[in-house]
Amino acid sequence: MESKEFTQIQEIGFSGLVEKFKGFTGSKRPEVITGIGDDSAITKNPDGKLICTSSEIFLEGVHFDLSYTPFHHLGYKIVTAAVSDIFAMNAEPNQVLVNIAIPNKYSVELMEDLYRGLSTACKDYNIQITGGDTTASHSVLAVSITAIGFVEEEKLIKRSGASEGDLICVTGDLGAALAGLRILMREKKYWQDSGEKNFSPDLSDYQYVVQRQLLPKARTSFIKALEKSSVKPGAMIDVTQGIINEIQAIAKSSGCGATIYSPAVPISFETRNVADEMKEDVDKYAFYGGEDFEILFTLKEHEVEKLKTEFEDFSVIGQIEKKENQLLINSGEDSTIKIDLY
Repeated sequence: MESKEFTQIQEIGFSGLVEKFKGFTGSKRPEVITGIGDDSAITKNPDGKLICTSSEIFLEGVHFDLSYTPFHHLGYKIVTAAVSDIFAMNAEPNQVLVNIAIPNKYSVELMEDLYRGLSTACKDYNIQITGGDTTASHSVLAVSITAIGFVEEEKLIKRSGASEGDLICVTGDLGAALAGLRILMREKKYWQDSGEKNFSPDLSDYQYVVQRQLLPKARTSFIKALEKSSVKPGAMIDVTQGIINEIQAIAKSSGCGATIYSPAVPISFETRNVADEMKEDVDKYAFYGGEDFEILFTLKEHEVEKLKTEFEDFSVIGQIEKKENQLLINSGEDSTIKIDLY
């Protein structure tokens, strides 16, 4: 790798850095009147639509580790986390605001790389970076992002709409992000213990799970399929903290209980292999792992086949029950785990 001269942020100041960020704004949206460059972003409110807003904060050493996370991947993941919340409302994101606190140890080029990742994700999701704030940090990098979107009122989907008898469904597969994290943490420990200065692990056998950790994608295809099939889930939430947490959130909000069948929970072959290597319970990866950014939702039984005409990548994993304050996990082996919801 060629050595290159890096520019210190203090050489151009934060105003100069913001000027550089202006070149990375994702897709141009017609409803955005004013983006980066004024005191606030100005957006036309589409007639008859609700504005949805969601924020995420990522703190170095807590939410990400830069020893194995490339800056452009970090930027992409931050946007994915923010817009996934908007998609979980069945809304369309159209802009994000990015607030960033930067320690002096990072160069202008590294920060441009972060913004390049933010911009690439925005282009993939067809949204625009419309502003934010940039400041200094004493020690660690912190990034806060606010996503804004819109939805027609009759299409809005909340966590609180589940009803007794609804089937509990989830897109894709679960636990892969945690599996990827476990591999990256293992390789980091080996690097620290070995004392090697230039360490480049071979992750080719773990490409799927590592990508799910470092470069996750929000489920835009699922949201589009709901529109095409005219199917409206009763309740919906994105999977950021594991399905146990997300099912609890839906059940609590809806005043219901729930039963899930652990053999039906979709887990990839690659995730199972990692759990076997680590001698860990793969069900716990799916139940508690988080950061999969899949969509958990409830459907009436007759709507399942209707949705499958437009979107097949989902599984039925349980059912909403009448019993309040209780989540049951059925292992399929005559054993049931009971979890209180409150």
